[in-house]
Amino acid sequence: MRLLVFGGNVFLGRAVAAHALAAGHDVTCVVRGTSGDVPAGAALVTADRDDPGSLAALDGEFDAVIDVARRPSHVRHAVAALGARIPHWVYVSSCSVYADNGTPGQRAADAPRLAPLPLEIDDATGENYGPAKVSCENALLDGVGPERAMLCRAGLIVGPEDPTGRFDYWVARLAEGGEVLAPGGPGDAMQWIDVRDLAAWLVQVAEQRLSGAYDGIGAPIDRAAFLAGIASGVAATPELTWVDQDFLVAQGVEPWAGERSLPMWLPLPEYAGFMSRDVSDALAAGLSPRPLADTARDTLAWLATGPTRKRWAGITRDDEATLLATWQAAHPG
Repeated sequence: MRLLVFGGNVFLGRAVAAHALAAGHDVTCVVRGTSGDVPAGAALVTADRDDPGSLAALDGEFDAVIDVARRPSHVRHAVAALGARIPHWVYVSSCSVYADNGTPGQRAADAPRLAPLPLEIDDATGENYGPAKVSCENALLDGVGPERAMLCRAGLIVGPEDPTGRFDYWVARLAEGGEVLAPGGPGDAMQWIDVRDLAAWLVQVAEQRLSGAYDGIGAPIDRAAFLAGIASGVAATPELTWVDQDFLVAQGVEPWAGERSLPMWLPLPEYAGFMSRDVSDALAAGLSPRPLADTARDTLAWLATGPTRKRWAGITRDDEATLLATWQAAHPG
């Protein structure tokens, strides 16, 4: 297969290119060239996708595209330049496209989406991220048709080279041991996907020319099992102290990500459906998540190399100790 990857030098795009090369495919990566190197063996084309004519340098024929674009204009430019030449398109969208985050067990095939961004808006940051991804999906479907497009609505992508620090926080914290603040309840649903497993599946669906919409994420498990799986992978036996979400909110702890946050924790019931999606369709179509302990072990090994992150998530150890002391003072015994 001759595969075109938009991206290829950072995290998921790089993992896709590496897996495709290992599978014996001919890989061309289109990148700005500012965020890292593409895997050895991949052809590199430097292009600024803000420029509609930037893809003119792509010569020859390709069997499939895998695109991780965030901005609708980038998808529109690609479809206009290449839509007639390439028979199959895989677009990495996001579970952030969904309008209902509160209902557990929803499926990609019939879950309602957010409204797309107005055409004149091309911003994919902040609150615009979900609507921007909807617009990207629409641009692809309108440009090449649903029979030639696969929409992979990825959930939380984790593992080595993750620049966000969300999953990494729990790997590093549990590896350190001691008393650990566990947010919410042990039965809260958790979902994620190892970047390498998602990359392998994206290449597979390109090979098979799968079409339709799927959630690219593993099946949910509860938070207690999630923390236990990470602890197993990093060979630690932490002491978990479960802290109620209302207390965390009152103490100004942020959910999900960012400064002074507890990553991968979301208030319920507002977000009861965000990490409890029914992914049976994706699993039946070949998505094969590896054991959580393996992801945790490999992530810890990567963290030991001292990577530089673009963003940071979590609370400091001092802040955690203060929060635990305040919680325990209010809940003695």
